[in-house]
Amino acid sequence: MIKAGIIGGAGYTAGELLRILAHHPMVKISFVHSSSQSGEKIHTIHKDLIGELEESFTDQVALSVDVIFICSGHGKTQEFLDSYALPEGIKVIDLSNDFRLKAAGNDFVYGLPELNLNSIKEAKYLANPGCFATAIQLGLLPLAANGWLVEDVHVNALTGSTGAGQQPGRTSHYSWRNNNISIYKAFNHQHLAEINQSVLQLQNDFSHDIKFLPVRGNFAKGIFASMYTTCEITEEVIIDSYRKFYESAAFVHVLDEAPDMKQVINTNKCLIHVEKHGDTVLVTSVIDNLIKGASGQAVQNMNIMFGSDQKEGLRLKSSGF
Repeated sequence: MIKAGIIGGAGYTAGELLRILAHHPMVKISFVHSSSQSGEKIHTIHKDLIGELEESFTDQVALSVDVIFICSGHGKTQEFLDSYALPEGIKVIDLSNDFRLKAAGNDFVYGLPELNLNSIKEAKYLANPGCFATAIQLGLLPLAANGWLVEDVHVNALTGSTGAGQQPGRTSHYSWRNNNISIYKAFNHQHLAEINQSVLQLQNDFSHDIKFLPVRGNFAKGIFASMYTTCEITEEVIIDSYRKFYESAAFVHVLDEAPDMKQVINTNKCLIHVEKHGDTVLVTSVIDNLIKGASGQAVQNMNIMFGSDQKEGLRLKSSGF
């Protein structure tokens, strides 16, 4: 049995994590930390967990666990590591962006299973990828692996309001978000750095731009990413390369027809479709931003780190509606 603790337990990603771990056959939730909600029942915040979890949030951190998931805001993970002397055996899975980029002194493994599976197996500290980064990388990595990214890449990706976090804000307020759509952080989104890092890992001569337009969608969950670039390779060869690249991937499926976002909501799947238009290759990639883009991928990484089946506890199904 894997004993798990959660830091920052009151937010959206922690809520999804709790929903998954509460039914994971190999996990016992040892504590759920929240400074702001200490003493309150977990289901008073994550209301759908009534009857599932009767435990309360705590402001104490128990170090007698096997793994700690950090769901706090960006910039908080280093504070946590500085505050606690973690025993050698504890693994850390960080869902913030603090350690996703390689740097001197950074011992975190970048946790994209479809790219770094063997490193994840040996990891003690793991940086879970960003949600946009997950969808876009999974759409581009087979092209990079074959050295086929020879021009700028253009990306348009819509995300649901949960991507902005649980704390209400002007652009996540229902009356603003509903029946609305807007671009933000055009060509300058923070996930671009990790996307470029992974592309360069597979195609080290890539020297072009990934021109990314992030879009706020008027829905709660999901990411719908479309990306295109010039590529002279035939459609048949490209699609075959995608199928081979992901043939052993637990949750990535290359489809014959373009996916819609509802197919992946509440699942850990990524659905990909590839088509050619003249000399332009168009790739569509869809995920649930809070599951494959955050908490589900974190559990997938935990399973790998502890030698379990990647799908353990993650055989989740979309409602289909």
